[in-house]
Amino acid sequence: MKNNRFAALLVVALTALALWSLWPTYQEYSYDKKLSEFSSAEDSLSFVQEHRESLDNAAEKSLKLGLDLKGGMYLVLEVDLIDLLDQKAWNKDETFRDILLAVKTRASGVNTRIIDLLAEEFADRGIRMSRYFYDVRDSDEEVIAKLRGEAAEALRRAREIIRNRVDQYGVAEPQIQTQGARRIIVALPGVSDQERIRKLLRGTAKLEFKFVLDRQSMLSALDRIDASLSGEDGTDNGNPLYRHLSVLESGRVYVPEYSREFVLSLFQREDILQLMPKDSEFRISARSVTGQDGQQYYDLYLLKKTPELTGGVITEAKATFGASAMQPEVTMKMNADGTSKWARITGANIGRQIAIVLDGAVYSAPVVESKIPGGSSVINGIDSLEEAQDLEIVLKAGALPAPVRIIEERTVGPSLGADYIRSGLLSASWGLFIVAVFMIFYYRKAGVSADIALVLNILFVLSVLAGFGAALTLPGIAGLVLTIGMAVDANVLIFERIREEIQAKKNLRVAVDTGYSKAFSAIMDSQITTLGAGFLLYVYGIGPIQGFAVTLMIGTAASLFTALVVTKSIFDLLIGKNLLTEKSFG
Repeated sequence: MKNNRFAALLVVALTALALWSLWPTYQEYSYDKKLSEFSSAEDSLSFVQEHRESLDNAAEKSLKLGLDLKGGMYLVLEVDLIDLLDQKAWNKDETFRDILLAVKTRASGVNTRIIDLLAEEFADRGIRMSRYFYDVRDSDEEVIAKLRGEAAEALRRAREIIRNRVDQYGVAEPQIQTQGARRIIVALPGVSDQERIRKLLRGTAKLEFKFVLDRQSMLSALDRIDASLSGEDGTDNGNPLYRHLSVLESGRVYVPEYSREFVLSLFQREDILQLMPKDSEFRISARSVTGQDGQQYYDLYLLKKTPELTGGVITEAKATFGASAMQPEVTMKMNADGTSKWARITGANIGRQIAIVLDGAVYSAPVVESKIPGGSSVINGIDSLEEAQDLEIVLKAGALPAPVRIIEERTVGPSLGADYIRSGLLSASWGLFIVAVFMIFYYRKAGVSADIALVLNILFVLSVLAGFGAALTLPGIAGLVLTIGMAVDANVLIFERIREEIQAKKNLRVAVDTGYSKAFSAIMDSQITTLGAGFLLYVYGIGPIQGFAVTLMIGTAASLFTALVVTKSIFDLLIGKNLLTEKSFG
């Protein structure tokens, strides 16, 4: 009797817990419905401001929807391992660049292993790989093993950094997984600002502090480049470089928006690099200014190529507003090593410009006015607080080991997601209705108890998904429908066993107890097998398969509880009140 009372209390407690877990979902639905009833934006804004805390709490704790139901972005990113190889090589000549170009051409459009292609190119040319990588005494096999390790680590780090960026951005239930040797799959439910997401994921976040070389050195380099482009025959072709630049009397040089891509590509050419001062590079500003002619212009800088400090020393980044409270900026703090180096660099170079370069663009180039002992620095020249917040995210997450590019992108609209929700709910509702009617028709009162257990089963599944922050996807709804059938299957096994005991002229209570006891092993075998299959699907599957597996595993566990505990508690209650007879089982 005590066991029966405990089981009944357990059912009541879990049901109450499930309803509590799903309450924020109901609140969010109610708030959305209320907002849709307002006729003016002012009323909607007023309601949101008045209920801000409740709205945020409901959104955070409600049942999340996956990409296919809520809409959002699906992207395939590719890690540029060619760039990684270029970074790792210590001896870069024309032969090496030809090899990299050949590997890049062969790898284009296919998800093959870059290191294998690289090894084949070296073997075909009869060149030892240690000529460019690691120690000259290493064999090709040793170099290949080391490079494979570097490539695998780069892919792993890229995935984790992208996950950190997405988590800080605030996407609910993102799916981020590696695919093959150099691709990362990213599914982001509910995101609407697609361009912001693209910039957030693509940015390498390579932060560098570099000295700005003097104006005269820059103008002299530009003169040499312009003369070289004019041709070696000495003819004047109209200053081919300066046609794409705007030079002020102060010595400042600007690049017009329409010439930006041409100038950037020009300064990457090998022959042009030979005309520049040693250990130098041209970079342009991240932010443009509007000229008197209405055109957009970018500042051109000649920088020392070797950075004085890199973003690896940054421990904290914060988006905020400057002293004027008008211009957004990102303040940064450095670790102990960075603090001491920054103090030494600034103390020894008062009066010089230091450029803060992020992903190859100069965000600011302040003049060092005094020694900075506290390890602090600021990135300004930012257009909006949103951009500053994105910079904060990428700096906190860290720099990618190699650039990534988006090779595939799909957007799921919210209207399509709404259609999926309606279709999924309709299929689940019809499935539940047909099963419920059949159980009542075939098993009478016992069928009613099975239907009650079935409703609780669905309630438990949804509450667990909501409680643990898991997302409900379209395959998840399919798993929910399958769970309905499996839950009924367990009840059918039990009811048929009870029928057999009743036909053997046993007492009703004895028949019920014996029926549950005899059906227990068969139910456990089938459910444990299903749990194992669901676990394997989750471990080895991706995306939609995992959504199906999660719902299936939760549903299987809930089915065991409802079939063995909930219906048994209902039967014990009915037998105790003499409301159950042999005919109650059909």
